[in-house]
Amino acid sequence: MKPRWLKSQIPSGKNYHQLKGLLSELNLHTVCEEAKCPNIADCWQRSTATIMIMGDICTRSCGFCAVKTGKPLRLDEEEPQHVAEALSRLKLKHVVITSVDRDDLPDGGARHFAKTIWMVKEKCPETKVEVLIPDFKGQKRALEMIFNAEPDVLNHNLETVASLQKQVRPQASYDTSLLVLSEAANAGLMAKSGLMLGLGESNEEIQQALQDLRERGQVSILTLGQYLRPTPKHLEIKKYYHPEEFEHWKEYALNLGFQYVASAPMVRSSYHADSLTFFLNAQKESHKEKSIPSS
Repeated sequence: MKPRWLKSQIPSGKNYHQLKGLLSELNLHTVCEEAKCPNIADCWQRSTATIMIMGDICTRSCGFCAVKTGKPLRLDEEEPQHVAEALSRLKLKHVVITSVDRDDLPDGGARHFAKTIWMVKEKCPETKVEVLIPDFKGQKRALEMIFNAEPDVLNHNLETVASLQKQVRPQASYDTSLLVLSEAANAGLMAKSGLMLGLGESNEEIQQALQDLRERGQVSILTLGQYLRPTPKHLEIKKYYHPEEFEHWKEYALNLGFQYVASAPMVRSSYHADSLTFFLNAQKESHKEKSIPSS
């Protein structure tokens, strides 16, 4: 039985139904629905959503994820423009764009992803653009395409500690993920990553993963949340963390030097991502002040 602090809202509310209708009308996939996110009611009521591009079939089979695995359909070359036009109608302050893994494509879909970012930034200049990207197998050219599109936040999740990577992400790599994040930071982007807790990790392993994200990955923004099993076919939950434990890890992460940490049982990588808008604006203003020469 789930602890009382893990109960989610029943989807309802005017904004929720308006956004659901518009997303359906515009034929947009969202990771909120595909991954069976427990926060869909809260986020959609806040008029925020995570758009998923390049189809809804993933080439990988991660042990925690509810997105379908199989042979994806051919890329829709009109999708970047379609997404940009749709988002211009949604008028969001902060949008998250993610995708399935497309290992069937030579560049992993990087060009298509980058084109979507460019078009969204052109059509929605007032909207902060956060991307949650695959690892693109660490291909330098593919990553450069994404970085050159200059998203406001680049998110790539480490997901779990080193010892559980093969079980949780059999086609991914701990070191490759850290490389993706450090390359993003070196390119001048705001790097973001996250961990799921409850898969069997030890406290020492959590400490090491957080240290690696900060030091090797150069990550500035961190999310920590409770793993919830989407179906009986997925990995079992080994532990439910109490909210006070999440608060402990938040303080630990901040002491390591992370600039922004969201840590609570129901936190997901895109949960309340719109609150990052205020953080990013504050960072921008701070940078401006430091750039003004003293008289």
